[in-house]
Amino acid sequence: MKIGMLTSGGDCQGLNAALRGVAKSLYNEFGKDVTIYGFSDGYRGLIEGNYKEMQPRDFSDILTLGGTILGTSRESFKAMQIPLEDGTTKLDRMLKTYRDMGLDAMVILGGNGTHKTANLLSENGVNVVTLPKTIDNDLWGTEMTFGFQSAVDIATNVIDSIHSTAFSHSRVFIVEVMGHKAGWLTLHAGIASGADIIIIPEIPYNVQHIVDAIEKRSQSGKRFSILAVAEGAISKAEAKMSKKEFRIARENMKQPSISYRLADEIHAISGQEIRVTIPGHFQRGGSPCAYDRLLSSRFGTAAARLIREKKFGNMVALQNGKIVPVPLKDVAGKLKSVPPDCEIIRSARDLGLSMGD
Repeated sequence: MKIGMLTSGGDCQGLNAALRGVAKSLYNEFGKDVTIYGFSDGYRGLIEGNYKEMQPRDFSDILTLGGTILGTSRESFKAMQIPLEDGTTKLDRMLKTYRDMGLDAMVILGGNGTHKTANLLSENGVNVVTLPKTIDNDLWGTEMTFGFQSAVDIATNVIDSIHSTAFSHSRVFIVEVMGHKAGWLTLHAGIASGADIIIIPEIPYNVQHIVDAIEKRSQSGKRFSILAVAEGAISKAEAKMSKKEFRIARENMKQPSISYRLADEIHAISGQEIRVTIPGHFQRGGSPCAYDRLLSSRFGTAAARLIREKKFGNMVALQNGKIVPVPLKDVAGKLKSVPPDCEIIRSARDLGLSMGD
Protein backbone atom coordinates (compact mmCIF):
# COMPACT_ATOMS: atom_id res chain seq x y z
CA MET A 1 0.00 0.00 0.00
CA LYS A 2 1.29 3.45 -0.96
CA ILE A 3 -0.04 6.49 0.87
CA GLY A 4 0.71 10.15 0.12
CA MET A 5 0.44 12.84 2.79
CA LEU A 6 0.51 16.63 2.63
CA THR A 7 -0.31 19.67 4.77
CA SER A 8 -1.76 22.70 3.02
CA GLY A 9 -2.64 26.31 3.86
CA GLY A 10 -1.64 28.10 7.03
CA ASP A 11 0.26 26.15 9.63
CA CYS A 12 -1.10 25.55 13.12
CA GLN A 13 -0.51 23.51 16.24
CA GLY A 14 -1.31 19.81 15.97
CA LEU A 15 -0.35 19.18 12.35
CA ASN A 16 2.58 16.96 13.30
CA ALA A 17 0.53 15.19 15.94
CA ALA A 18 -2.10 14.41 13.29
CA LEU A 19 0.51 13.16 10.80
CA ARG A 20 1.92 10.98 13.55
CA GLY A 21 -1.54 9.58 14.33
CA VAL A 22 -2.10 8.55 10.72
CA ALA A 23 1.36 7.09 10.25
CA LYS A 24 1.64 5.16 13.52
CA SER A 25 -1.80 3.66 13.00
CA LEU A 26 -0.96 2.54 9.45
CA TYR A 27 2.44 1.17 10.48
CA ASN A 28 0.88 -0.74 13.38
CA GLU A 29 -1.74 -2.25 11.06
CA PHE A 30 0.29 -2.97 7.92
CA GLY A 31 3.93 -2.91 9.05
CA LYS A 32 6.30 -3.08 6.08
CA ASP A 33 3.38 -3.52 3.69
CA VAL A 34 2.69 0.22 3.78
CA THR A 35 4.89 2.98 2.37
CA ILE A 36 4.17 6.61 3.21
CA TYR A 37 5.30 9.48 1.00
CA GLY A 38 5.41 13.04 2.30
CA PHE A 39 4.83 15.83 -0.23
CA SER A 40 6.76 19.03 0.40
CA ASP A 41 4.98 22.35 0.87
CA GLY A 42 1.39 21.28 0.41
CA TYR A 43 -0.26 20.97 -2.99
CA ARG A 44 2.82 22.52 -4.55
CA GLY A 45 4.70 19.29 -3.83
CA LEU A 46 1.95 17.24 -5.47
CA ILE A 47 1.94 19.56 -8.48
CA GLU A 48 5.71 19.47 -8.90
CA GLY A 49 6.24 15.86 -7.84
CA ASN A 50 8.38 16.93 -4.90
CA TYR A 51 8.18 14.23 -2.25
CA LYS A 52 10.21 11.84 -0.15
CA GLU A 53 9.64 8.36 1.19
CA MET A 54 8.99 8.64 4.91
CA GLN A 55 10.33 6.28 7.54
CA PRO A 56 8.76 5.36 10.90
CA ARG A 57 11.48 7.37 12.64
CA ASP A 58 10.27 10.51 10.85
CA PHE A 59 7.10 10.37 12.94
CA SER A 60 8.87 9.91 16.28
CA ASP A 61 9.11 12.77 18.80
CA ILE A 62 6.82 15.09 16.83
CA LEU A 63 3.69 14.90 19.00
CA THR A 64 4.56 18.17 20.73
CA LEU A 65 6.24 19.85 17.77
CA GLY A 66 4.61 22.95 16.26
CA GLY A 67 4.40 23.71 12.55
CA THR A 68 4.61 20.88 10.02
CA ILE A 69 7.52 18.60 9.20
CA LEU A 70 6.31 18.46 5.59
CA GLY A 71 6.15 22.20 5.03
CA THR A 72 3.11 23.99 3.66
CA SER A 73 1.99 26.60 1.14
CA ARG A 74 -1.16 28.23 -0.19
CA GLU A 75 -2.31 27.20 -3.66
CA SER A 76 -5.43 29.02 -4.85
CA PHE A 77 -8.37 26.75 -5.63
CA LYS A 78 -9.39 29.13 -8.41
CA ALA A 79 -6.06 28.56 -10.17
CA MET A 80 -6.23 24.76 -10.15
CA GLN A 81 -7.91 24.44 -13.54
CA ILE A 82 -6.40 27.44 -15.35
CA PRO A 83 -4.10 26.32 -18.22
CA LEU A 84 -0.38 26.87 -17.67
CA GLU A 85 2.22 27.64 -20.34
CA ASP A 86 2.37 24.04 -21.56
CA GLY A 87 -1.41 23.73 -21.73
CA THR A 88 -1.73 21.56 -18.63
CA THR A 89 -3.34 22.68 -15.39
CA LYS A 90 -2.22 22.27 -11.80
CA LEU A 91 -4.99 19.71 -11.43
CA ASP A 92 -3.60 17.76 -14.40
CA ARG A 93 -0.16 17.74 -12.83
CA MET A 94 -1.43 16.58 -9.45
CA LEU A 95 -3.38 13.75 -11.05
CA LYS A 96 -0.32 12.74 -13.06
CA THR A 97 1.88 12.64 -9.96
CA TYR A 98 -0.71 10.56 -8.10
CA ARG A 99 -1.06 8.05 -10.95
CA ASP A 100 2.63 7.87 -11.87
CA MET A 101 3.48 7.05 -8.25
CA GLY A 102 0.78 4.40 -8.08
CA LEU A 103 -0.60 5.82 -4.85
CA ASP A 104 -3.52 4.08 -3.17
CA ALA A 105 -4.68 7.14 -1.26
CA MET A 106 -3.89 10.74 -0.33
CA VAL A 107 -4.15 12.06 3.23
CA ILE A 108 -4.64 15.83 3.19
CA LEU A 109 -4.61 18.12 6.20
CA GLY A 110 -5.98 21.63 5.82
CA GLY A 111 -8.70 24.23 6.13
CA ASN A 112 -11.41 25.63 3.87
CA GLY A 113 -9.40 26.25 0.69
CA THR A 114 -7.55 22.97 1.13
CA HIS A 115 -10.82 21.05 1.31
CA LYS A 116 -12.15 22.57 -1.90
CA THR A 117 -9.09 21.30 -3.75
CA ALA A 118 -9.27 17.95 -1.95
CA ASN A 119 -12.85 17.55 -3.12
CA LEU A 120 -11.77 18.42 -6.68
CA LEU A 121 -9.15 15.66 -6.53
CA SER A 122 -11.75 13.25 -5.16
CA GLU A 123 -14.12 14.08 -8.01
CA ASN A 124 -11.31 13.24 -10.44
CA GLY A 125 -10.63 9.76 -9.11
CA VAL A 126 -8.14 10.32 -6.30
CA ASN A 127 -8.76 8.32 -3.11
CA VAL A 128 -8.78 11.14 -0.57
CA VAL A 129 -9.14 11.29 3.20
CA THR A 130 -8.84 14.68 4.91
CA LEU A 131 -8.29 16.05 8.42
CA PRO A 132 -9.77 19.41 9.57
CA LYS A 133 -7.04 21.88 10.48
CA THR A 134 -7.52 25.58 11.27
CA ILE A 135 -7.17 27.91 14.23
CA ASP A 136 -10.39 29.60 13.06
CA ASN A 137 -12.60 26.54 13.74
CA ASP A 138 -14.65 27.56 10.70
CA LEU A 139 -14.76 24.27 8.79
CA TRP A 140 -18.28 23.06 8.20
CA GLY A 141 -19.16 19.55 9.39
CA THR A 142 -16.99 19.36 12.51
CA GLU A 143 -17.59 20.82 15.94
CA MET A 144 -13.87 21.34 16.44
CA THR A 145 -10.75 21.64 14.30
CA PHE A 146 -7.30 20.92 15.65
CA GLY A 147 -5.19 24.01 16.25
CA PHE A 148 -8.17 25.99 17.50
CA GLN A 149 -7.85 25.33 21.22
CA SER A 150 -4.10 26.01 21.18
CA ALA A 151 -4.75 29.37 19.50
CA VAL A 152 -7.51 30.13 22.03
CA ASP A 153 -5.05 29.46 24.85
CA ILE A 154 -2.46 31.81 23.34
CA ALA A 155 -4.93 34.62 22.61
CA THR A 156 -6.37 34.22 26.11
CA ASN A 157 -2.91 34.50 27.66
CA VAL A 158 -2.24 37.68 25.68
CA ILE A 159 -5.44 39.32 26.90
CA ASP A 160 -4.77 38.07 30.44
CA SER A 161 -1.41 39.82 30.36
CA ILE A 162 -2.92 43.05 29.04
CA HIS A 163 -5.19 43.32 32.10
CA SER A 164 -2.42 44.41 34.47
CA THR A 165 -1.02 47.17 32.29
CA ALA A 166 -4.51 48.32 31.30
CA PHE A 167 -5.41 48.61 34.99
CA SER A 168 -2.13 50.30 35.90
CA HIS A 169 -2.50 53.03 33.28
CA SER A 170 -6.33 53.30 33.25
CA ARG A 171 -6.38 52.73 29.50
CA VAL A 172 -8.51 51.16 26.84
CA PHE A 173 -6.75 48.29 25.05
CA ILE A 174 -7.71 46.59 21.81
CA VAL A 175 -6.32 43.10 21.24
CA GLU A 176 -6.69 42.01 17.63
CA VAL A 177 -7.31 38.26 17.34
CA MET A 178 -7.01 36.22 14.14
CA GLY A 179 -10.16 35.36 12.19
CA HIS A 180 -11.03 36.97 8.85
CA LYS A 181 -14.47 35.51 8.29
CA ALA A 182 -15.41 33.74 11.52
CA GLY A 183 -15.24 34.94 15.10
CA TRP A 184 -14.94 31.67 17.02
CA LEU A 185 -11.38 32.35 18.17
CA THR A 186 -12.10 35.90 19.30
CA LEU A 187 -15.32 34.85 21.02
CA HIS A 188 -13.77 31.98 22.98
CA ALA A 189 -10.62 33.90 23.95
CA GLY A 190 -12.60 37.03 24.78
CA ILE A 191 -14.89 35.26 27.21
CA ALA A 192 -12.10 33.12 28.70
CA SER A 193 -9.90 36.16 29.36
CA GLY A 194 -12.58 38.45 30.74
CA ALA A 195 -12.55 40.94 27.87
CA ASP A 196 -15.21 43.64 28.25
CA ILE A 197 -16.17 44.07 24.59
CA ILE A 198 -15.99 41.42 21.87
CA ILE A 199 -16.19 42.34 18.18
CA ILE A 200 -16.59 39.55 15.61
CA PRO A 201 -17.36 39.55 11.85
CA GLU A 202 -20.78 37.94 12.32
CA ILE A 203 -22.05 40.85 14.45
CA PRO A 204 -21.25 44.18 12.73
CA TYR A 205 -20.32 46.89 15.22
CA ASN A 206 -21.61 50.40 15.88
CA VAL A 207 -18.72 52.49 17.18
CA GLN A 208 -21.02 54.70 19.25
CA HIS A 209 -22.31 51.62 21.07
CA ILE A 210 -18.72 50.60 21.79
CA VAL A 211 -17.98 54.05 23.19
CA ASP A 212 -21.16 53.85 25.30
CA ALA A 213 -20.01 50.51 26.74
CA ILE A 214 -16.58 51.95 27.60
CA GLU A 215 -18.10 55.04 29.23
CA LYS A 216 -20.56 52.89 31.20
CA ARG A 217 -17.64 50.96 32.67
CA SER A 218 -15.82 54.18 33.49
CA GLN A 219 -18.88 55.63 35.23
CA SER A 220 -19.20 52.48 37.33
CA GLY A 221 -15.65 52.94 38.62
CA LYS A 222 -13.78 50.63 36.24
CA ARG A 223 -10.25 51.88 35.50
CA PHE A 224 -9.89 50.24 32.11
CA SER A 225 -11.61 48.39 29.26
CA ILE A 226 -10.34 45.63 27.01
CA LEU A 227 -11.72 44.93 23.54
CA ALA A 228 -11.13 41.56 21.84
CA VAL A 229 -11.49 42.35 18.14
CA ALA A 230 -11.42 39.83 15.28
CA GLU A 231 -9.20 40.90 12.39
CA GLY A 232 -12.20 40.48 10.09
CA ALA A 233 -14.56 42.67 12.14
CA ILE A 234 -16.82 44.97 10.12
CA SER A 235 -18.95 48.00 10.90
CA LYS A 236 -22.70 48.14 10.37
CA ALA A 237 -22.11 50.50 7.44
CA GLU A 238 -19.71 48.01 5.82
CA ALA A 239 -22.19 45.19 6.34
CA LYS A 240 -24.57 46.99 3.97
CA MET A 241 -21.98 47.35 1.20
CA SER A 242 -21.67 45.17 -1.88
CA LYS A 243 -18.57 42.99 -2.11
CA LYS A 244 -17.00 45.44 -4.55
CA GLU A 245 -17.77 48.46 -2.37
CA PHE A 246 -16.38 46.68 0.68
CA ARG A 247 -13.18 45.69 -1.11
CA ILE A 248 -12.60 49.27 -2.28
CA ALA A 249 -13.33 50.63 1.20
CA ARG A 250 -10.80 48.29 2.79
CA GLU A 251 -8.20 49.02 0.12
CA ASN A 252 -8.56 52.74 0.88
CA MET A 253 -8.43 52.27 4.66
CA LYS A 254 -5.57 54.41 5.99
CA GLN A 255 -4.88 52.31 9.08
CA PRO A 256 -2.85 49.06 8.92
CA SER A 257 -5.68 46.96 10.36
CA ILE A 258 -9.27 47.12 11.60
CA SER A 259 -8.13 47.51 15.23
CA TYR A 260 -6.19 50.69 14.48
CA ARG A 261 -9.15 52.07 12.57
CA LEU A 262 -11.45 51.25 15.45
CA ALA A 263 -9.01 52.87 17.87
CA ASP A 264 -9.11 56.07 15.80
CA GLU A 265 -12.90 55.98 15.65
CA ILE A 266 -13.23 55.55 19.41
CA HIS A 267 -10.70 58.31 20.09
CA ALA A 268 -12.49 60.70 17.71
CA ILE A 269 -15.75 60.30 19.64
CA SER A 270 -14.53 59.97 23.22
CA GLY A 271 -11.06 61.49 23.28
CA GLN A 272 -10.01 58.33 25.13
CA GLU A 273 -6.43 57.13 24.68
CA ILE A 274 -6.38 53.72 23.00
CA ARG A 275 -3.62 51.12 22.75
CA VAL A 276 -3.59 48.28 20.20
CA THR A 277 -1.90 44.89 20.60
CA ILE A 278 -1.72 42.40 17.72
CA PRO A 279 -0.31 38.97 18.67
CA GLY A 280 -0.62 37.87 15.02
CA HIS A 281 1.13 34.63 14.09
CA PHE A 282 2.01 33.89 17.71
CA GLN A 283 -1.50 32.41 17.79
CA ARG A 284 -0.46 29.72 15.29
CA GLY A 285 2.91 28.92 16.76
CA GLY A 286 4.46 26.75 19.40
CA SER A 287 3.56 23.39 20.83
CA PRO A 288 -0.06 22.16 20.63
CA CYS A 289 -1.98 22.12 23.89
CA ALA A 290 -2.96 18.77 25.41
CA TYR A 291 -6.47 19.00 23.95
CA ASP A 292 -5.13 19.45 20.40
CA ARG A 293 -2.61 16.64 20.83
CA LEU A 294 -5.44 14.31 21.76
CA LEU A 295 -7.83 15.56 19.06
CA SER A 296 -5.14 15.40 16.36
CA SER A 297 -4.27 11.85 17.39
CA ARG A 298 -7.94 10.83 17.27
CA PHE A 299 -8.38 12.41 13.85
CA GLY A 300 -5.19 10.75 12.60
CA THR A 301 -6.12 7.24 13.70
CA ALA A 302 -9.66 7.72 12.34
CA ALA A 303 -8.22 8.72 8.95
CA ALA A 304 -6.11 5.55 8.94
CA ARG A 305 -9.26 3.50 9.66
CA LEU A 306 -11.02 5.08 6.67
CA ILE A 307 -8.07 4.09 4.49
CA ARG A 308 -8.17 0.52 5.81
CA GLU A 309 -11.91 0.37 5.12
CA LYS A 310 -11.50 2.10 1.73
CA LYS A 311 -14.01 4.79 2.71
CA PHE A 312 -12.55 7.57 0.61
CA GLY A 313 -13.92 10.99 -0.23
CA ASN A 314 -14.42 11.83 3.46
CA MET A 315 -13.18 14.26 6.09
CA VAL A 316 -12.85 13.00 9.64
CA ALA A 317 -14.91 15.20 11.97
CA LEU A 318 -15.90 15.62 15.60
CA GLN A 319 -19.66 15.42 16.11
CA ASN A 320 -21.38 14.87 19.47
CA GLY A 321 -18.07 13.84 20.99
CA LYS A 322 -17.39 11.13 18.39
CA ILE A 323 -15.08 11.03 15.37
CA VAL A 324 -17.15 10.38 12.23
CA PRO A 325 -16.63 10.61 8.46
CA VAL A 326 -18.27 13.52 6.61
CA PRO A 327 -18.45 13.52 2.77
CA LEU A 328 -16.04 16.01 1.22
CA LYS A 329 -18.73 17.21 -1.16
CA ASP A 330 -20.72 18.35 1.87
CA VAL A 331 -17.75 20.19 3.39
CA ALA A 332 -16.06 21.90 0.44
CA GLY A 333 -16.84 25.60 0.08
CA LYS A 334 -18.94 25.85 3.27
CA LEU A 335 -18.00 28.21 6.08
CA LYS A 336 -19.00 27.54 9.68
CA SER A 337 -19.58 31.01 11.09
CA VAL A 338 -20.79 32.01 14.56
CA PRO A 339 -24.63 32.14 14.71
CA PRO A 340 -25.45 35.55 16.26
CA ASP A 341 -28.09 33.91 18.47
CA CYS A 342 -26.06 30.89 19.59
CA GLU A 343 -25.70 29.83 23.21
CA ILE A 344 -22.17 31.14 23.64
CA ILE A 345 -23.21 34.60 22.39
CA ARG A 346 -26.10 34.55 24.84
CA SER A 347 -23.66 33.62 27.60
CA ALA A 348 -21.44 36.57 26.68
CA ARG A 349 -24.36 38.97 26.80
CA ASP A 350 -25.61 37.47 30.09
CA LEU A 351 -22.16 38.17 31.55
CA GLY A 352 -22.65 41.83 30.63
CA LEU A 353 -20.18 41.80 27.73
CA SER A 354 -20.85 44.19 24.86
CA MET A 355 -20.80 42.71 21.36
CA GLY A 356 -20.47 46.20 19.86
CA ASP A 357 -23.91 46.16 18.25
